[in-house]
Amino acid sequence: MLEAINLSKTYGGHKALTDINLSVGPGEVYCLLGANGAGKTTTINLFMGFIKPSSGTVKINELDVTTQASETKKFLAYIPENLNLYGNLSGLENLQFFTGLGGDKPDRELSEHLLLSVDLQTDAIHKRVSEYSKGMRQKVGIAIAKAKKARNLLMDEPTSGLDPQASNDFAQLLENMRQKNVAILMATHDLFRAKESGTHIGIMKEGKLIHELKSDKITLLELEQLYLETMKSESHVEISS
Repeated sequence: MLEAINLSKTYGGHKALTDINLSVGPGEVYCLLGANGAGKTTTINLFMGFIKPSSGTVKINELDVTTQASETKKFLAYIPENLNLYGNLSGLENLQFFTGLGGDKPDRELSEHLLLSVDLQTDAIHKRVSEYSKGMRQKVGIAIAKAKKARNLLMDEPTSGLDPQASNDFAQLLENMRQKNVAILMATHDLFRAKESGTHIGIMKEGKLIHELKSDKITLLELEQLYLETMKSESHVEISS
């Protein structure tokens, strides 16, 4: 489980986050929507332990990220907007390298199986990543998360720049992870993907969680209207069911 409790972050005199409360359970995909500067990436960075909260608590599997950072990372995988892989290494070599950092490097056969399981083409497995499209790189990221047996997955704009086919492929991989009871928190600008792939949606503005709702309780058109109205309105907290 991923959990934020009264989470706030201040940089100098600027409040990047104000009293955020959210939780993501096993098999849930929580999509954070909001304009640039809304606080989505700050929220992800706090869960990653890249920055420390000014107040409040971030928990992963009931462990405090601030005080038990090394323990929480064992349960976590992260896919940023631009996944930093080694271009001179193949997809297989990247997977083995990054999983090996955690001390549990899969053998060659299992590594190939993991890459094939995320629909990376057979002839691409041994090619240099410098030749990969962004969608192919994101597939390697999912394979690394699967290799780590991560029970929690954080993603920051993972579908940005993907063509429709690659975005759809990524959504299928996301659904496979969800069905395996992985808790997923994703920051995105993509309302369609949030509606289609998310189980829960949070709309952020100026560091506040304005709306929180279940994706199956709202249509895409209603979500779009609510989002646009929220972006135009004065910032206030109004949590929806």
